[in-house]
Amino acid sequence: MPRLSRVVAFSIVSLAAADAAVADPPAPVKPKQAIIISFDSARDISQWKRSRALATRIGAQFTYFVSCVFLLSPETRKEYTAPGKTSGKSNIGFAASKQEVADRLEQINLAALEGHDIGSHGCGHFDGRDWSKADWLSEFGSFSRILENAYSINGIAPEPAGWRKIARKAVGFRAPYLSANKALYEALPKAGYLFDASGVARGPARPRTVSGITRFSLPQIPEGPDTRRVIAMDYNLYVRHSGGFERPSKADEFAKRSYDAFRAAFDAQYQGKRIPLELGFHFTLMNDGAYWNALERFAGEVCTKPDVECISYRDYVSWRDGGEKQASAGG
Repeated sequence: MPRLSRVVAFSIVSLAAADAAVADPPAPVKPKQAIIISFDSARDISQWKRSRALATRIGAQFTYFVSCVFLLSPETRKEYTAPGKTSGKSNIGFAASKQEVADRLEQINLAALEGHDIGSHGCGHFDGRDWSKADWLSEFGSFSRILENAYSINGIAPEPAGWRKIARKAVGFRAPYLSANKALYEALPKAGYLFDASGVARGPARPRTVSGITRFSLPQIPEGPDTRRVIAMDYNLYVRHSGGFERPSKADEFAKRSYDAFRAAFDAQYQGKRIPLELGFHFTLMNDGAYWNALERFAGEVCTKPDVECISYRDYVSWRDGGEKQASAGG
């Protein structure tokens, strides 16, 4: 073969090999899918136990946004003064007794020792949309003081070793009614918080960090026969399904609709971009427990997958900020 022909032939073979290498790269490794499940107010003792048992079964960590008025008995309720209110006022009441406070403190302590995230839901569940920065700082101050000193305030002994360290690790916040304003985001870093979960987004959204505060948003997800979007929180489903009134006869239907919505939202991310999926709940068993039943079915199916992490807000922030690989942090 003439020299020129050999060169041309070699070049063609080389280009074909190069094209093959470019056309068939190694498949990219997808990050794990993160699911962040949280509970607001965290009042009922039986629901504390139920949620912790669920977490143990499926290997999950949850975030509990605690309302500090449930750490005050009728005798100690005046330890709390809300912005613009007289002492001892709350939109959601207080603990029923000193014993109930002791039982709740035990559950908080156990949850923290199990690796769950204890966050703040403020104290009296007031709407802070018109609060000033000073008002928010006052509310945060009340929460921190009451949580850290709950044992001594209520005369409960002994205080567990390490309790105050647990209290000081409450670095996340969710506003009652998801009612945030500019003053809130000015107050959060001043009060030592690291993340806020008061936002709402049209769908699952990656959190962004502004002025040192990582901002999370509950997604609006398609739900029901007409796939209208609803905030992925049990209370919003309750209002959607029954107008905020109990309809226990339809609990199974509501549970299935909720499960289907959770599963569809999960599948869209799991098969797609794997943006973290956030779901919010309360300790109230609305519509005869329909939403907790849906949660347990959903979490039992997906949290046990090897490429899924059901983690707390705090852990998600820590892993992301700690430079962990996406495949370990869920996005």
